[in-house]
Amino acid sequence: MNNVILASGIALFIGLLGTPLWIRLVVRLGYGQMIREDGVATHLSKRGTPTMGGTVIVVGSLLGYAAAHLITWTQPTISAGLVLFLMTGLGVVGFIDDYIKVFKQRSLGLRSRAKATGIVIVGVIFAVGCLQFPNEMQITPADSYLSFLRDFGPNIGPYLFVLWALILIQGVSNGVNLTDGLDGLASGTVGLILAAYVIIGNWQFRQSCIVQGLEPHCYWVRDPLDLAVVAAAVLGACFGFLWWNAPPAKIFMGDTGSLALGGVLVGLAITTRTQILLAILGGLIVLITMSVILQVGWFKLSGRLLGQNKRLFKMAPLQHHFEMSGWAETTIVVRFWLICGLCVAAGVGLFYLEWVPK
Repeated sequence: MNNVILASGIALFIGLLGTPLWIRLVVRLGYGQMIREDGVATHLSKRGTPTMGGTVIVVGSLLGYAAAHLITWTQPTISAGLVLFLMTGLGVVGFIDDYIKVFKQRSLGLRSRAKATGIVIVGVIFAVGCLQFPNEMQITPADSYLSFLRDFGPNIGPYLFVLWALILIQGVSNGVNLTDGLDGLASGTVGLILAAYVIIGNWQFRQSCIVQGLEPHCYWVRDPLDLAVVAAAVLGACFGFLWWNAPPAKIFMGDTGSLALGGVLVGLAITTRTQILLAILGGLIVLITMSVILQVGWFKLSGRLLGQNKRLFKMAPLQHHFEMSGWAETTIVVRFWLICGLCVAAGVGLFYLEWVPK
């Protein structure tokens, strides 16, 4: 537990102090956020706000994790290393995307094919790595099973597992990117989900088949406590960044942050064997993503069936629908945080459900 507290505290400190330094650097270089002309009109005033703040989250998380292990003189684990690799790799893809936007002064960065290729390369390396590196009990960071509260069902094999991991990575990273539409919304949302993974990792360690023996309901998870350290480090960095990203934001995380945070959520879900549980913990992200899918789907379908394209929402993603309806930005952010908190509470409750005496 010492590492959990140290990693979170150090990353929080770096986020709080490092973000204003990054803001000054970005302002000096002239790297301001580009705003789409066809978006919410009130967002045009945010043009030029410093961006690529996700860099601070990634660096703060890595330094927080590393410093905690150096201080306690404990060895990092391969599971944590793979999750941090996924976070950093996707963060690099997002950084390139952000850099192109600000360098060329346009709202679109990497071409979709190039961006997807970068995500796939990082994702494949992560997924294949998760099936390697067995410990003394032959437990690898992940295995070729689907999981909810733990593994279930038949073995789907390594190829389908890699494909499934890529679907999760693409879906969640894009979902966090869609959620990052209002000041502080994505960083606060992901922070709440990461808090759940601190609890889950710690509980899996205390009920580990490796530590406690073959007790009923014990967990065959490699390195659960160190995964809690990763979640704590990223949580601290997120909250340190949120201090400056809260409405009105002085900096945006950009794709650097949204892709990296999506990656760390998937990495934790896969290595803790809670892949489908992530859909409940991240229910707000799922809701926002579905609003875009429904908006696009109904727009196309109504054009074919009715001869006139119609929209379900005034604007998608969902948070912009409420903006167009006259809600204040801070009202939307706080209420969406509350929805996220309820989803996290439901997910953690389900996780503990099998331990409730029958």
